[in-house]
Amino acid sequence: MFEINSQITKVQEKFDQYRIDALLVSDRLNLRYLFGLDVTAGDGYGLITENDAFYVTDARFVSELNQNFPDLKTVITRDYLSGICQLIEINDVTVLGFESTLSYADYDQLDELVVSDIVPMPGLIDEIREVKDQREIDKIARACRLTVEGLAELEGNLKPGVTEKELANQLLVIMAKKGSTGTSFSTIVATGIRSAFPHGIASDKLVENGDLVTIDCGFYFDGYTSDVTRSFIVGEGTEKQKEILKVVAEAKNATIAAIKPGITGAQLDEIGRKIIEKAGFGAQFIHGMGHGIGLDIHEGPNIGGGFEQPLKSGNVITIEPGIYIENFGGVRLEDDVLVTSSGYKILSSLG
Repeated sequence: MFEINSQITKVQEKFDQYRIDALLVSDRLNLRYLFGLDVTAGDGYGLITENDAFYVTDARFVSELNQNFPDLKTVITRDYLSGICQLIEINDVTVLGFESTLSYADYDQLDELVVSDIVPMPGLIDEIREVKDQREIDKIARACRLTVEGLAELEGNLKPGVTEKELANQLLVIMAKKGSTGTSFSTIVATGIRSAFPHGIASDKLVENGDLVTIDCGFYFDGYTSDVTRSFIVGEGTEKQKEILKVVAEAKNATIAAIKPGITGAQLDEIGRKIIEKAGFGAQFIHGMGHGIGLDIHEGPNIGGGFEQPLKSGNVITIEPGIYIENFGGVRLEDDVLVTSSGYKILSSLG
């Protein structure tokens, strides 16, 4: 059953603000968000008008649409953009917004064929997606919980002699058994001096006794992703390794404790960064404090210097401070956090 849902209504409510009469939806994640369609980019377009919603695709998807979305208004054609243009004319659209994911070739064709004016609308749906409803929050929370459980299981395999790739593949199997439909980015497993690489994709390096190990992963469940990072010491560890773990943990915890509606990404970044700077590692913290997650691994709001957007209840963000020392190793700790009306709730917790 398909009906005009709250997400589509929120888009329609933006039309007066952006001075458009309709919006062409090409981004696959936005198609999922608005229509519930799990499609590959290029398999169809959505069109939102002031009072209606349509999906333009081809005959390959008719049976699936009839079964799963019997009430969705569809146009079946091999020439998607011609179908869109017909809808534009029928619905008396004078100004059509389009997303930045529209290819230049498609834009050029649309500009040639359509009777309306067309204007770019980057970020319109992204802005709406930043505030999650309870259905979305529940899905993200489940993804986070299962990911943390998977990392806890993997920790038992973290021993000298195993390779980074083996650890990444073991985690993939663990998460598949829990029902994950895949990763939202290539799993990062970086050990020893490679742990100083913030995006150290798993290699053939063997884990050695005394290594710092950073594992950063995101797994999809029911369309929504987690993003969790844990750092470990294999064996006893040195005092310096223990120190940077302690400093990063302190920065993460202090930053999370300050989360509430109204605080900005820049303010949160400053809280954790000051702790790392005071410990003498300011130059070794080389990225922002976090970002939003949801249908995608990187969404708004951004958590970092210069981002003055106040947080809202319903935002789901990561907090991920790190210290990276070249030719020594690095530590990053990342949790996923829901902004609530009164503060925050950590979603990536076993508790």
